[in-house]
Amino acid sequence: MNNDNQPDWDRIAEKFDCWTPLLAPAGEALLSALNSQCGDKIIDIASGTGEPALTLAKKMGGAVTITGTDAAAGMVKAANSKAQSASVNNIEFRCMAAEQLDFADATFDRALCRFGVMLFDDAAQGLNEIARVLKPGGRFSCAVWHTPETIPTLLWSYQVFKERLPEAQLPPLYRATSLGEPERLRQLLGNAGFDDIHIDIHRLDYTFPSFAAYWATLDDSELIKQQLDALPADTHETIRHEIEQLAEPCLDNGGQLVIPHQYLIASAQRR
Repeated sequence: MNNDNQPDWDRIAEKFDCWTPLLAPAGEALLSALNSQCGDKIIDIASGTGEPALTLAKKMGGAVTITGTDAAAGMVKAANSKAQSASVNNIEFRCMAAEQLDFADATFDRALCRFGVMLFDDAAQGLNEIARVLKPGGRFSCAVWHTPETIPTLLWSYQVFKERLPEAQLPPLYRATSLGEPERLRQLLGNAGFDDIHIDIHRLDYTFPSFAAYWATLDDSELIKQQLDALPADTHETIRHEIEQLAEPCLDNGGQLVIPHQYLIASAQRR
């Protein structure tokens, strides 16, 4: 299965930042793997609303220059607005698909992509493009979700909708985890022109004070709006209750919801 029914990233761009703090630890791990140096020109592909590129730009200051790209114009607009508001001057964001990067060969010293490669329209072509715009010897680091059973939040949504909607309308569980097997990712990176490939499994916990807080974040971000809108309004509370039941094992004694996820970080060198 490979359902591609992704959220409308343009529409939800301004709402997506409610997830940013939850994803921050994965961004920090990715930046550690990238190990950027003074003088580097860096590209962040599928940068969304600007992370982790903005964090890196603030940490390194004028020692590096960063270009962030995203295929969704709404995301790019939000990222540029955040950079301007924070007076971060060593970064710019541009709208372009990963499969068609509008840069000359060997432009960048380092490249990164957090939770984007598996959502490319063509992951192999996207990785080929990343290799093309990197200088020989340049480093690329990416984070991708692991396997379906290790991504509970997306798995729960998939499970409650799978008996109610056709496959093409379901949350993109299998697309999101399509590169989650290390050997599959290693093969794609090697085919794209990368060597010295290292892949590690990491854990990322989403922590909420309660299930209600988790549901509010899910609702506010509109990540499952397409699925809910496809069903009668009188089923929405039932769906919420079913997801709450699935989440129950992640509740601690104080009612706090701690949802463990797993993801891969791959680091590789362009030949």
